[in-house]
Amino acid sequence: MITKEGSIVACGVDSTDMVGEAERIHKTSAVVTAALGRLLTGASLMGSMLKGEKDTITLRINGGGPCGTLLCVADSTGNAKGYPQNPVVELPLNEKGKLDVGGAVGRDGRLAVIRDTGVGEPYVGQCPLVSGEIAEDITGYYGASEQVPTVCALGVLVNPDLTVNCAGGLLIQLLPFAPEADVAQLEQNIQGLPSITRMLSKGMTIDDICRRALDGFETDLLDEAEVSYQCDCSRRRVEKALLTLKEEDLAGLADDSGKAEVCCQFCDRKYYFTKDELKDLAARGGE
Repeated sequence: MITKEGSIVACGVDSTDMVGEAERIHKTSAVVTAALGRLLTGASLMGSMLKGEKDTITLRINGGGPCGTLLCVADSTGNAKGYPQNPVVELPLNEKGKLDVGGAVGRDGRLAVIRDTGVGEPYVGQCPLVSGEIAEDITGYYGASEQVPTVCALGVLVNPDLTVNCAGGLLIQLLPFAPEADVAQLEQNIQGLPSITRMLSKGMTIDDICRRALDGFETDLLDEAEVSYQCDCSRRRVEKALLTLKEEDLAGLADDSGKAEVCCQFCDRKYYFTKDELKDLAARGGE
């Protein structure tokens, strides 16, 4: 969504199903679900702003906290996948009585953003973490690495049974030469904006949320799409990864039964290879 004057662009996503699928696959504890869900949502928003149909964006964050590295990948439609290094972390609630995402992620580290167009070397940008709460870190990244004034809001509400109640996000950017009056109006709107999860819980749609954030502006809807948790792994991709291993390492993958199991970190799908298949791969790798 963009303002009529072309000074502000807003992008929003209801990522409830996406984050719920991530929780189902990775069996994450509540605070890791919130952390991974926020990063997935942020990746989805940033991916939807890519220009090329085959472009992808990868967000990797590690702040030295107990959940370790979080990594998410999104395509230009906003579909995303991700995984946590440590899926189960238990921490007390923070001083606001909320899940302590900053404590789980940590604050001593960096956010890396990798844009891949499939042509040439990917662009890699990174910046120090602001808080480990992820939304503030993405805002900080845009300001430090791309010099684009940005507001990012992310939220994940986890049920007592660890399933996902709702999740979503909002990314707003000021375009070059935005009038001061527009900046002031946007700042006023943001100050009065409820949390993403509160708005979703009240039944507000993403269109409602974007219009609430851009209250007072005439707007045009640029595009909309359904997003989901999507992993593009395949046996062929796994074979390509195995071909990068040395022959002796490939041979050592087989267990006592003569088979090797390779599991996708993103979707937990398992691929099996016999000892003979591993030998064939080793021969191909040496060609």
